[in-house]
Amino acid sequence: MKTSEINFKVTVDENYLPIDIKWEAKDAGETSECKSAMIALWDAKENNTLRIDLWTKDMSVDEMKKFFIQNIMTLTDTYTRATSDTATADEVKALISDVGRKLGIIQ
Repeated sequence: MKTSEINFKVTVDENYLPIDIKWEAKDAGETSECKSAMIALWDAKENNTLRIDLWTKDMSVDEMKKFFIQNIMTLTDTYTRATSDTATADEVKALISDVGRKLGIIQ
């Protein structure tokens, strides 16, 4: 059995607001910086989702809107692969596409 790690390094200011986010996945040969990260974990014991939402001070509101809409769209792909429930995924995508158009993120 093999163990793999994904590491995040977050630099914060004096008010503990992120100013820099770096991540590394050694097995994939990836190292990069990002302005935002949304990490969701399933706690089987509590039967609940745990989340870590981070974004740097220099991430603009427009970037956050785009990140949010794209994140939900890709989550529906994950949902479809995990459940084969395309009907629900299509409904969510239609709703988020409408929101994305209203925000000017999706043409």
